[in-house]
Amino acid sequence: MTDNQGLPNYSGDPQGGGGFNNPGPPPNNNLVWAILTTILCCLPFGIVAIVKANQVNTLWAQGQPAAAQEAADAAKKWSIIAAIVGAVIAVLYVILVVVLGVFATSVDVNNYR
Repeated sequence: MTDNQGLPNYSGDPQGGGGFNNPGPPPNNNLVWAILTTILCCLPFGIVAIVKANQVNTLWAQGQPAAAQEAADAAKKWSIIAAIVGAVIAVLYVILVVVLGVFATSVDVNNYR
C-alpha cells in the first residue's frame, strides 16, 4: 500500500516522528550550566555534567524520554555539585591567603638574624 506520492505507508506516527508518542519538547539539557561550572568552578565534576547534558538530546531522539529526563536531571545535579565544590575551594583559598598574610606580618624577621 502506498500514499498519494507513491511512497510506502508505515504504521506509527502519521507525521513520521519515529513511531513513538512524543510527549512534548525535550527536557532542558542544562548544557550552559555544565560548561560554565566546568570553566569557572570544578573541572572534574563539570566534565561529568557536560557528558550527561550531551546525552539528553541523543536519548530524546532515540525515543527514550524517561532516560533523557534522567540524564537532564543528572546534568543539573553534577552542575550544582561542581558549583558548590568550586565555591568551597574559593573560600578555602581566601582563608589560606588571609592566614598566611596575617602570619607573614606577625613574624619579626629581625629575630632570625
